[in-house]
Order: sequence, then C-alpha cells, then structure tokens
Amino acid sequence: MTSIQIAEILLAMFVIGGIRIAQEYQRAVVFRLGRFKNIKGPGIYWIIPFIERQQRVDIRTKTVDLEQQETITKDSVTIKVNAVLWFKITNPENAIIKVADYNKAVYQFSVTALRNIIGQHSLDEVLREREQINGTLQKIVDTATEPWGIKIEMVEMKDVEIPEAMQRAMAREAEAIREKRARIVKAEAELEASIKLTQGAKKMEESPIALELRRMQMLAEIGIDNNTTTVILIPSDFTSAAKSFTKLIDEKKTTQ
Repeated sequence: MTSIQIAEILLAMFVIGGIRIAQEYQRAVVFRLGRFKNIKGPGIYWIIPFIERQQRVDIRTKTVDLEQQETITKDSVTIKVNAVLWFKITNPENAIIKVADYNKAVYQFSVTALRNIIGQHSLDEVLREREQINGTLQKIVDTATEPWGIKIEMVEMKDVEIPEAMQRAMAREAEAIREKRARIVKAEAELEASIKLTQGAKKMEESPIALELRRMQMLAEIGIDNNTTTVILIPSDFTSAAKSFTKLIDEKKTTQ
C-alpha cells in the first residue's frame, strides 16, 4: 500500500469522522477550540474532528412537574400547591453558554416563584383567581429565563390542598351563606305577597261584589276534592250590619 493510498484512507476517515446528523427537533451548538462557532441542524452537517465539538439541544416543548410545595398564604393559612410548567428552548446558544443546567435552573426558579406568589395572595384569591395567578407566574418565570434562551409557554396549578380544619370552616361558611340567601329570598317573597294581598283587599273593599265572587271561587276550589267538609257562608251584609250596630252602641256610650 503506497503512501498516497494511506493518505486517501486517512482523509476519508477524517471526513467521515466529522459527519453528524441532527433530528428535526434538535440543534447542535458547535464549539471550535472552546469558542462558540455556530448552530447547525437539522439534517446532516460536518464538523472538524478533534478541533470542533458539538452539544445537541432538544428544542421541543418540555413538561416539568413542580413538586408539591407547602407554603403560607397572605392570610396565614398553610396550603400545599403543585403545578406544571411547559417551556421550550428558543436560543440554543444561550441555553448552553449562559446557564450550566437549564433544566435544573428553570425548575428551581419556578418553584421559588410559585412559593413567593402564593405568599402574596390570600386563600380565597388562590382558590378563585387561579388563571390570573398562573398568568402572573408565567410572566415572572419567563422574564427571568428569557436571557437563557428559554420561553415559558404555560404554567398551571394542578391542585391546592387545604388543611381539614380549614375545609370544615369553609363548609360551615358556605352553608351559612346559603341559609342567609334562603332567608332573604323567603322574606322578599313574603313582603311581595303581603303587598299584593293589601292591594287585593283594597280593591275588594271598593267593590263588595268582588268579595262575593272570591267566596264563590273558594267554594269551587274546595269542591274539587271529594271531601265531607261543611262550609257555612255568612252574607257580607250581616258583617256590615254587625259593624254598624257595634259602631252605634259605641257612639251611645260616648254620649252618655
């Protein structure tokens, strides 16, 4: 084997040794003698063996489960909260150069931000305003991780665990509120009914025949059921006469 053939073989090995392939969801951060050179991929590309080295980065969206955190709300209630974080790398160069371990950095900062933001809200706000808190938490983490070339896509609180004593207190409070509403509705109904009855009585007072018609209607309603109820009707004239007689006696007593 001649020296030319050996040189050709070595050259072929050199060329083949520098061939790399990156998947569609991968990017290669290339360093030349320790200095950042460029970003390559996806597909096939070539680096200089022994002079250049690469570090692949997955640019797909990643899901991070933030473990349950026990923290204290603004109104001094101890709760346990866990959340889920979605992020992706938008700048592979910064993700590799500016932070040692971007996965750990994002996780630790997100956990800290979660605890801090829960401490700034009361328990009722945490339960009612989850969407708003999630949005605020996303902005805080995204602002901190943007220099690292990382985009926070979404943050969601999965579960809020409340102590049993607080759960019982909240149940009693909810029951009291429902009872209060029921009493208010009942009182409003009774007030409206009394107003209508007063208006009806005034109308009947103006027209005695209306009272007779109401009595006949009452008889018809009673007769619907097959019962043995005995009803004795006293004409309204008797009532008027009794009132007049009583009034006359009172006037005589006063004159004497």
